[in-house]
Amino acid sequence: MMGKVFAIANQKGGVGKTTTAVNLAAALAMEGHRTLLIDFDSQGSASSGVGAGRAAAPTIYDVLIGRADASDALRHTDMAELDILPANQDLAGAEVELVNLDSREYRLRGRIEQIRSGYDFIIIDCPPSLGMLTLNALCAADAVLVPLQCEFYALEGLSALVGTVERISAVHNPDLHIQGILLTMFDGRTSLSRQVAEEVRAHFGPVVFDSVVPRNVRLGESPSHGLPVLLYDPASKGSEAYRLVAKELLNQIAAEEQGDRMEDGGEGEEARPR
Repeated sequence: MMGKVFAIANQKGGVGKTTTAVNLAAALAMEGHRTLLIDFDSQGSASSGVGAGRAAAPTIYDVLIGRADASDALRHTDMAELDILPANQDLAGAEVELVNLDSREYRLRGRIEQIRSGYDFIIIDCPPSLGMLTLNALCAADAVLVPLQCEFYALEGLSALVGTVERISAVHNPDLHIQGILLTMFDGRTSLSRQVAEEVRAHFGPVVFDSVVPRNVRLGESPSHGLPVLLYDPASKGSEAYRLVAKELLNQIAAEEQGDRMEDGGEGEEARPR
């Protein structure tokens, strides 16, 4: 089975995007799934979050421009089932360089295909913008996960991201869809967090994850130790939240695959092998 590719995207910064990419990838790995985390942000925060900070070449930048194969840039992490394709500041130049390359929207997609069969899941941490790098990630992904901060401006810009996903699906990647919206930095003690959560669920319905990620000190501390929170403090509320998110995602995928088998086999018939 080819690995499923998820882009973690939101053009707003500070919404828990990298935290979600790192810890969802770690949670999937802890469930026994071979997982690759692709750091697609020149800040390199996802790389440092799993202990691969200040990554030397080759990085995802070298892979993207054709200077290295994806397999040459892979790094193992402290988790047996989790690898990282790291980034550093060199990636910042890719936005400009990609403009002059052939099939510029599909560069990442082509590189992922070289290694996709070796993983169950590939998680892409997108930059906080809707530029060429994010376009590459969305063209490479099967689906998008959107972290959404539980604060006043949470919905600002979300419609732009939804519109971007729809346009890319129409033109570049027909199967692309939003897998789910994940509420982050939730504080159940405040009426604001509860109101934002209610509004998002009312507007987007079942596409919103049941699980929420709370405000949690350990989530903020773990990157400075180069560890996902699931290793830094397994008993923390942040760890428990991302374990629940991973299980919910796995259940969604299992239900989707069951539906596909029913469609292939016909109702009441044994599904044909794909």
